[in-house]
Formats: sequence, C-alpha cells, structure tokens
Amino acid sequence: MKPDNRAAVLPALAAATVVLLRDTAEGMEVFMVKRHGLSDVLGGAYVFPGGKVDRADTDPQVLKRLCAPLDELQAALAEPELETVKAAGFFVAACRETFEEAGVLLAAGATAMHLEVAQKRVQEGLHFAEILVQLGLRPDWGSVVPWSRWITPQVPAMINKRFDARFFVAAVPRDQEARHDNYEATGSFWLRPRSVLEQFWAGEIALAPAQIMSMAALARHRSVADVLAAARGRRPPVIQPEPFAHEQGRAIAFPGNERHPVLERALPGPSFLVYRNERFEPMDGLEALLT
Repeated sequence: MKPDNRAAVLPALAAATVVLLRDTAEGMEVFMVKRHGLSDVLGGAYVFPGGKVDRADTDPQVLKRLCAPLDELQAALAEPELETVKAAGFFVAACRETFEEAGVLLAAGATAMHLEVAQKRVQEGLHFAEILVQLGLRPDWGSVVPWSRWITPQVPAMINKRFDARFFVAAVPRDQEARHDNYEATGSFWLRPRSVLEQFWAGEIALAPAQIMSMAALARHRSVADVLAAARGRRPPVIQPEPFAHEQGRAIAFPGNERHPVLERALPGPSFLVYRNERFEPMDGLEALLT
C-alpha cells in the first residue's frame, strides 16, 4: 500500500467576531483593533474584536439563565442543522470577546457601574457569562445581528490555524467607549470603511481577506441602521475562500467566481484576491473594493 502523503486537514475552530459600528457627522465608522505583533493569529493586522468559542460559552446551565429562547438564536443564524446550544454559544462568545477586547458591554440596561464591576470580576477570573448572571444582565440579543460566516480554507492561506467564524454587527452603546485591551490588541481606531480600505491600499495597515471583503461590503452602507437592516433582511452568507494558482501568484476565490464551487455570488466587490506585495489584494486596485 502506498503511503498517503496528503497533509491532514486541520479542524476549523468555532469562533465569533463583532463588527462594532457608530454613526458620526462624517459618516458611519467601524471599530478595529490591532492584533499583538507576537500573536500566532494575524499578528500585527487590524481585525474586529473576536476569538474562539469557549466551553463555558455553551454551558447549558448558564445559557438557561442568560439567553433568550435558544431556538430564536439558532433561527437568527439561519443554521437549522446547528445544535441550539452551540448556536447560542456563538452569540455569548461574540459578546464576551467584544467586552474583553474592546471594553464594550453589549447587555441590555448596562450602566457604567455594571461595566466597572464586570471588569473587576474578569480580573478575578470569573467567566463573562457568570458575571452577567451575577449582575442581573442579559446580552442584548436583538442588537447583535448575524452578518456572515467565514470558514478558513482546508489549506490555510495566511495562518496555520483554521476557523469557522460567525461575524455579527452591532451598534456601540451610546454611553460606552470602545478601547483596545492593550494585551491581545495593541492599538485601535474608529474609521469610515472607505478610509480603512484607503489606508490598507496605501500600505499603512494590514488586513486579512475576511476584513478586506467585510469592509468592502460595509462601505456600501451610509448608516448603522442600514447595515442592521441589511443583516436582518438576508440569510448570513457562507464564505469559504477557495485557493487557486494565478499567473500573479497564489490567490483565493469567493462564491460566484468561476474557480469557486459555489456559483452564487455572496459578496460585493472583487470575486477573488491575489497575493502580491506581501498581502492579499484585488487585481484591479482599490476601486474594485469600492465600486
């Protein structure tokens, strides 16, 4: 029998991330944090707050006290094949990571005092969900809206880990200020999506494909309300980039591209990105992301 020299496919880790938005006089802005340069996942790149789903995020006993009806959260993800407890875990992880990495508490009725107490409890080692139960708070599920689902290719293009990540969109509460934790993230900003893409194209910041394409989609909306309405009005698209060889070098295709097995387009903007200039970027320049 001949040995199988094919590399084993890495399992995709369940993850959740939140695209925090706010309206300003200059237009809608998005919050991003800069990953620590020594991080083994996109070190030095700008990302949305997020991370892996913890076991405690899906603790059935905690979820009973914390969640809306689990089937409602499952329905919002539009994944009927996903167990209800696991579906709820993505929402809990999204809110937890936003709190840990951006200092924003997406909980109904949360005050500055709640935020201060929650931060102290985290330092004491308590899990986010248990802290909310102690404070009598519940995540504001109706305002944390599924946006998309990104699955790392079976052969990862940028990192040596794979993720199956649900992206959510949410408005930052008016009385809270987003800021990076200065641990996992070493910087942050609020910028209009177009400005983020302009800085990326100028080489001033690094973005991964999921952030590039998400920003291209956000740039087509004028306000937070527009984004939330769009998210609520459609099934979250599933995007699993498909690697392929391009004359310019390695590249990744998105649904709707002829090199992708899914024929229906899922995203605005270019249908593939090519790796050049030490990053993934569109062949036709910045305007391909904006028009």
